Amino acid sequence: MKLNNKWVVALAATLLLAACGSDEEKTEKDVKNEEQATTKNDGAPYTVVDDRGVEVTFDEVPETIISLQPSNTEILFELGVGEQIIGATDFDTYPEAAQKIERVSTSTVINAERILELDPDVVVAYTIGEEAQIAQLEDAGLKVFVIASATTFDDVYSDIIQLSEVMGIEEKGEEVVADIKAQIKTVQEKTETIDTKKKVYYEVSPAPDLWTTGNSTFQQEIMDYANIENIYADQTSWISVTEEDVITRNPEIIISPATYMENAVEEILGRTGWDKIQAVTDKAVYLVDGDIMSRPGPRIGEAVEIMAQSVYPELFK
Repeated sequence: MKLNNKWVVALAATLLLAACGSDEEKTEKDVKNEEQATTKNDGAPYTVVDDRGVEVTFDEVPETIISLQPSNTEILFELGVGEQIIGATDFDTYPEAAQKIERVSTSTVINAERILELDPDVVVAYTIGEEAQIAQLEDAGLKVFVIASATTFDDVYSDIIQLSEVMGIEEKGEEVVADIKAQIKTVQEKTETIDTKKKVYYEVSPAPDLWTTGNSTFQQEIMDYANIENIYADQTSWISVTEEDVITRNPEIIISPATYMENAVEEILGRTGWDKIQAVTDKAVYLVDGDIMSRPGPRIGEAVEIMAQSVYPELFK
């Protein structure tokens, strides 16, 4: 079976979007924002520090936004300001209303000319080495606020608070973060009685070019919160693996985001030699929504819940 071209694009975007950001940068930014952010209700200018360390000053709360990363678009909708987004990327598919927003970026290449024509109050950009594109917008007089792609749950929480500060709705930001943490806590309470974690193989990309995820990744954190053992937790980052190695590690559960494929579960169950794997013998192969599992946005609590439900369905009846 050849690798689906649509998946190659999606995987490439995922790898790019997950490549940046650090806890240290987030911590420094949060401290500076606490020191410099002022009350928006009085109409006075206020400053928020972005992930470049740049102090972005707003004379008033932005009314129009362009979002250049799907996860930030989801955050803005969750904060209740999604209707103010006038430009987004080709990958902005959630919520449904996001699909109606004009496309101004492929997620890696922006349509600078169209962005300038739309003249937003703020462009929410990201850091994937696209400094030249960001500089082009700033040189043209647009206000650009850069957020590094989150690589941890704490990064996501920080991004939510950060964007809520930009939009002058800090209390809503705190509320969204609290709701996500509550959802994750509920899942943890259901799985805390598990004595032995089930061994899971998370197949990011299907045969013949198998890719999975190891330690120090967003997906590993999802599995940790769901009380699941990743069979590749002994390795780091994104990993190209062989069928022989997967068979040797013998996962109890196989989870894949390949919902774009026809008969994806049957394809996995029918692979030559995979009948030696317990997950295949037990037909414990499940599909999950790849966007939810890969986007560092407000649906991370849902990602933890979906992963836990897939592996421990008896706990969620």
